[in-house]
Amino acid sequence: MTRRADVPTYRENLYSVANSTDPHPHYRRLRELGPVVWLSRHRVYAIPRYAESKAVLLDATTFISGDGVSLNPVVNRLGRATTLNSDGEDHVRRRKLVAPRMTPRALGTMSQQIETIAADVVDAALEKGTIDGVADLARALPLGVVPDLVGWPSDQREHLLRWAAATFDSLGPVNTTSVRTMGSSLGMLRFAKKIARAGNVLPGSLGDDALQAVAAGTISDKEGAALMIDYLAPSLDTTISGIASALYLLATHPDQWAALRADPSLIPNAANEALRFEAPIRGFTRRAAHDAKLGGCTIPRGARVLVLFASANRDDLVFADPDTFDMTRDASAQLAFGRGTHSCAGQGLARLETETLLRILADRVERIEPAGEPSWVRNNLIRCHEALPLRLHASR
Repeated sequence: MTRRADVPTYRENLYSVANSTDPHPHYRRLRELGPVVWLSRHRVYAIPRYAESKAVLLDATTFISGDGVSLNPVVNRLGRATTLNSDGEDHVRRRKLVAPRMTPRALGTMSQQIETIAADVVDAALEKGTIDGVADLARALPLGVVPDLVGWPSDQREHLLRWAAATFDSLGPVNTTSVRTMGSSLGMLRFAKKIARAGNVLPGSLGDDALQAVAAGTISDKEGAALMIDYLAPSLDTTISGIASALYLLATHPDQWAALRADPSLIPNAANEALRFEAPIRGFTRRAAHDAKLGGCTIPRGARVLVLFASANRDDLVFADPDTFDMTRDASAQLAFGRGTHSCAGQGLARLETETLLRILADRVERIEPAGEPSWVRNNLIRCHEALPLRLHASR
């Protein structure tokens, strides 16, 4: 695939280690170049601005997911049994399996469990005082909730975080990062198949739903195993990223933390603003089913477009002063969870976990302070802190 003459070119490697660690200057340059930019290193049309990103996400018949959402053609072929990589009736059928578990009523039944786990997590962190905000808070809550919801065997969870991160790595381009983690990604797939064959899932879980659907002939054996990964990986890493970013931003903006403690009704918007400021997922691709006009440019049939959620969320055509964290702004339009038929099915759970944790922290922690330099995970798709040194001061 070659670029159209009416589309500007950007030659930087967006997925190098350095550019993955500090991507926002590149996103800014892409937005300045135009609504559609050809990435010559990756041979894909980047969509860096908000309006065009949202348009692609809402037009699932023109910009399809069934041929994969990755920059890696092998992974696109392997992922065709998943909800993420499907269109039309296949997508509806697979998504219906998870939808009943993610309704407001269903999440309401989980709220007390999440509250209890979050309170224990916060109390343990306060006992330590100086913590790693990722390991002690951002990971601890989702790891206490998600594996049970998915139904992963309780004695076989030691590799889940490594496997989930590798799954996201594989959705980027073929590079040293994806090659380095390929073994872990394949390991998760093999293990999911083993679990599905043995029926070794927790009763009443999402995994149990998937295996019952296999038995009923609603989905295939291959889909049953793939959906175990479909449920697990996004529900861990994206929530961990969102919580960690919120903690870092509130720790480095003490005036906003004080305002949030004084008015806890600001918590949902603080979570939204953290997602806008640091979108957990950099972007997914779609394939053009036919020639299409986008931002005044022609996207040729068969071409891939890369919807850059993280860039769109800092588009100054939509968000004033976008490089400033401001939890009082209305950030509800952010695209971190996507839009349209492929919007994140688990976003309600992610919001519930994040907001519950922030509410308990606001009640019990007077100040959150940085206690050292944070670091970022090396991953093709996930934008998340690897380590986040913080000091918690308990309320008097």
